[in-house]
Amino acid sequence: MDEAEEKNHFSFAVEGMTCASCARIVERGLKKIEGIEYVSVNLATEKAYVVGNTSINEEILQRAVEKTGYHYSADLPADDVLEQKFKEAGKRALIAGGVTIPLMVLMILHMSGIHIPGFALIETAAGLYLILGPGKNTLKGASIALTHGHANMDTLVSIGAVAAWLTAPLSLTPLKLLSFGTIGAMVIAFHLAGRYIEAKLKRKASRDIRAILAGEARAARVETGDTIREVPIESVRIDSILVVRGGEKVPLDGEIIEGSCAVDESMITGEPIPVAKQTGEEVIGGTILSSGFIRVRVSKVGADTFLSRMIKLVEDAQSSTVPLQAFADRISLVFVPVVISIALIAAIVWGLAYDSMAPFLMKASQILPWVQPDMGAAATAIFVFVATMVIACPCALGLATPMALVAGSGAAARRGIILKNGEAIGNARSLSTVLLDKTGTLTQGSPSVDSTNLSDTALAAVASIESASVHPLARAVVNYAEEKKLPLPSASEISEETGRGISGSCNGSLYHIGRPEDDSRYKELTQTGATVIEVGGDEGILGWIAIRDPLKSDAPAMIARLKELGITPVMLTGDQKHTALAVASELGIDEVRARVKPEEKAAIVREYQGKGEIVAMVGDGINDAASLKTADIGIAIGSGTDLSIESADLVLVSDRLDRIADAIIISRKTVRTIRQNLFWAFFYNLIALPAAAAGLLHPAIAEAAMSFSSINVILNSLRIRRSV
Repeated sequence: MDEAEEKNHFSFAVEGMTCASCARIVERGLKKIEGIEYVSVNLATEKAYVVGNTSINEEILQRAVEKTGYHYSADLPADDVLEQKFKEAGKRALIAGGVTIPLMVLMILHMSGIHIPGFALIETAAGLYLILGPGKNTLKGASIALTHGHANMDTLVSIGAVAAWLTAPLSLTPLKLLSFGTIGAMVIAFHLAGRYIEAKLKRKASRDIRAILAGEARAARVETGDTIREVPIESVRIDSILVVRGGEKVPLDGEIIEGSCAVDESMITGEPIPVAKQTGEEVIGGTILSSGFIRVRVSKVGADTFLSRMIKLVEDAQSSTVPLQAFADRISLVFVPVVISIALIAAIVWGLAYDSMAPFLMKASQILPWVQPDMGAAATAIFVFVATMVIACPCALGLATPMALVAGSGAAARRGIILKNGEAIGNARSLSTVLLDKTGTLTQGSPSVDSTNLSDTALAAVASIESASVHPLARAVVNYAEEKKLPLPSASEISEETGRGISGSCNGSLYHIGRPEDDSRYKELTQTGATVIEVGGDEGILGWIAIRDPLKSDAPAMIARLKELGITPVMLTGDQKHTALAVASELGIDEVRARVKPEEKAAIVREYQGKGEIVAMVGDGINDAASLKTADIGIAIGSGTDLSIESADLVLVSDRLDRIADAIIISRKTVRTIRQNLFWAFFYNLIALPAAAAGLLHPAIAEAAMSFSSINVILNSLRIRRSV
């Protein structure tokens, strides 16, 4: 059993998280489980991705999550659930605004000298309603965090809002404190407005995945005997026969057993031109028949379908992390306690040293109109405490990486690119060399015999031996013999050695088919780009077969794009040197490694890494598994419904080579966006925290600025969609 089979992979929802501290606490709780190897909790999608040994199960994970104070759900958030949360956030923000705006008008009138009878009572009642009504989830989030021994964004907002609100009832007591009750209401209202805008932008960022989900068919027409019956997609079983007409969605993955059609696969490949399909070929569930009529035998259902696996890979990518986030996570973990400490210290200092610091406020009020220099020691201390608490909510830090990954992986998925690994995405920033396997990657992967000097008898014997091999060149020889209608004799004692060739006995003679020992014999053929197979026998060399594998039409343009990105393309091939150089010249590749055996590719990757290069390996994901895993970024060219490429970090669903450059551009853009997000999140707090502690920020402005910083991170992340 291989290593991948010995691991359990889990994706689940974590409900109740509000900031980076929450996500970090859940991660830390899950990592304590014995047998856990990898944990990533994504605040933006409220999902977790866990890899562990076979002893890990859902019950263990659920206990660990709920021990941290958050809720485990095995069902990932469906589209209608996300839509419902968005609407609820809008409703709470609308109610909060409806109460707070009139209250703010009354506050302004009251401060301007127009006395409002019982205004302190109005502030008390309105603030209490907002905190316990629309803001109850914020209060609940804070209490859950505190009862489990940590603090989060809700803790800061709740303490700030409650502290400001308390001044309203206290102003009615003999203490005669200056009332900031309206500020408490404004803090809650701004917070809920920010959460609503955040929810709206998150919904927008995830629309790429929703577009993929929209491709799922809801029903299928199943052929049973002489009748055709429409049934729910969940009730269809493997080997069922489906009937699909032009203009309809293909319900599930399967093989065409009758008919021909043109299929629109743009939803998964990004390629708008319909693909011709005929009997014996595979179709993918969710794609659309542009024209034609087919009968399909179902090969995959449920979670095994191409669409389900594609969505799962994208969701896992969105739940992954990149090294850039590690520093931000460590800061977020201690950020809330540090902010509370700073707020308390600032309040104490202002309360004790107000008289000596009042001139500073007087000068500041001449520049900043919201600064009030004559509130007194107690009121100023409360003012500073509330402002410091609400300004420093670490939402932007927590969203910096997750939102960029959501936007980046979603934009890539729309182009048929699956970004599977967050660490590899981070490596794209410094990518310097791309190693490209020739056969099936740069070429069409359908070689054919161009010429040969073998007699028909020898050719038939060679084809008989080659029929035991699955190598593309072997299939080309067999197809050529069949086209010439040569009867194939029986062969025995067949032995194949990877990278060297195949041998066997036929008609009493021994044949060896493989690479030429001396390339110079076939220089005229190889210089034109042909691959030469040499056939040897008991009496020495019997002859040769020249095979050509046409280049993919977009291969030269892809190489040119890589060079424009400052990346050196290197071609790897098992071909003779002259053949390799001819193909490389046609592509525009300057660096070639010829006569490379499959098992040598990983060593070549390590060789370039030893030179300090950041290396990507591009292959078909079959015989390139080791090199894909060794490379800093493994890029696998998918084919049809093949998404089971565990070794790759990026999977290209279609054979379009321009997607390689697109994948690198999107990865680089994602990393650059994460860096920008983290910079602005840190910069914002570095400026805002000292200003709040110095009494230069109004609590309402602080809350608005905090919300804006989170929105700015999300908006910046959405720009990734326009990167290619």
